[in-house]
Amino acid sequence: MLKHTIAAGLVAAGLVALAPAASAQAPITLSPEESQTLCAEWLPKLTQRTTNLTERVNGGPEVRGSVANLKARAEGQRKKGHNDAADRLRKRADKRNARLPELTTAKQKLEAFANAHCKAGK
Repeated sequence: MLKHTIAAGLVAAGLVALAPAASAQAPITLSPEESQTLCAEWLPKLTQRTTNLTERVNGGPEVRGSVANLKARAEGQRKKGHNDAADRLRKRADKRNARLPELTTAKQKLEAFANAHCKAGK
């Protein structure tokens, strides 16, 4: 659970750093070294994290943390008569499934930023 929280926090932090500045704020200027570090190290890591999270959420029932796994566990709990636990697991599965569009958007933003700002140095 902690790994998921850390991963989600890093993705969120990366998106906040990449979010367009409001018109009242001054633009952020990076040195060439900072730009190189961002493009060479941070963007690939953040992109890989979003890919890994998407694969995990979309995984089959054998993949711990996937929507299918949570639904299978909910059915198992329901068969045992533990309806409250089954309802909690079902809600977690629904919430996790609702996060997929956010992950897709995050990955698209990362790729757009990389295409706009990182290709010039290569």
